[in-house]
Amino acid sequence: MKTALLVIDVQRGLFDDEPRPFEADEVVARINVLTDRARQAAVPVVFIHHERQSGVLEYGSDSWQLERGLMSKDGDVHLRKTTPDSFLRTELGALLAQWGTGQLVICGYASEFCVDTTTRRAAALGFPVILVADAHTTHDKAHATAAQIRAHHNATLPDIGSFGPVITARLTADVKFAD
Repeated sequence: MKTALLVIDVQRGLFDDEPRPFEADEVVARINVLTDRARQAAVPVVFIHHERQSGVLEYGSDSWQLERGLMSKDGDVHLRKTTPDSFLRTELGALLAQWGTGQLVICGYASEFCVDTTTRRAAALGFPVILVADAHTTHDKAHATAAQIRAHHNATLPDIGSFGPVITARLTADVKFAD
């Protein structure tokens, strides 16, 4: 089954300022491992950038750029989005269809917003999803720590069976690409 790797919103404006997201450097390093593995297997790598009309994450601004430690290479795709759903009003669905994609691997920021929404939407559209359990992150919130939020999503998203396609949570070490 053809696979694509989605890296969601790992951008300077979300990772640079203190406090940084939970395990920020470790998550970026894990994503770099994933993107390297994907490229070696000729699996498309899609970096998704959230944007706003002004301020932090304004299109083209320094804060809109990928986090400094994240490795992008020629041939990687960069998509812009304005909602937590990476499919809504973007070219993502068309690209996946063009590539004949049958499965998605998802990682990035923020676990409870864009990662969650995109994972659910992907499953609703018929894509089995591998959520990379240690390669998505968020910030601490008043109701829960970022570690708790990540653990919650790793436990609950795979429990959703009503879409049909399976959502699994796997550690970076257990994600293999073989198209």
